[in-house]
Amino acid sequence: MILYTTPIRPVVLYGAEAWTLMKKEEQAVLIFERKIFRRICGPKYEKGEWKSQTNLELEEMSKGEKIVKWIKGQRINWLGHLERMEEDTMPKKIFTQELEGMRRRGRLRKGWKEEAERDLQVLGVRRWRELVADKEEEEEEKEGEKEV
Repeated sequence: MILYTTPIRPVVLYGAEAWTLMKKEEQAVLIFERKIFRRICGPKYEKGEWKSQTNLELEEMSKGEKIVKWIKGQRINWLGHLERMEEDTMPKKIFTQELEGMRRRGRLRKGWKEEAERDLQVLGVRRWRELVADKEEEEEEKEGEKEV
């Protein structure tokens, strides 16, 4: 599957760390992934007939590396970067600001921040802000050691 992970997936998922995926979009991305796998692998010849590979066979070949899982990982990675950024940078300002004014009627759409925090909850990560702060301290210590 190196043909998929090296040239195709990075192009398709450029900027995916900023996406908020609803169930419908997740399904569309998974369908696209299976379509690409079928193109790469082609049909198989079984008992005198050519057959398209099933979703289970494609999942076995991909070793469980689903594209949605990769997107969520990128989102969590970007969340860590945002949390470590200095307060005066534009992405950090956008991340921390609260919108003013009236909202639309109906149920609120989940924002990027809520989706990223939900991904962390699903993974069982608690106190993620403390973990990010610890990583920032480690990086500062490494920089201090390099200067000496």
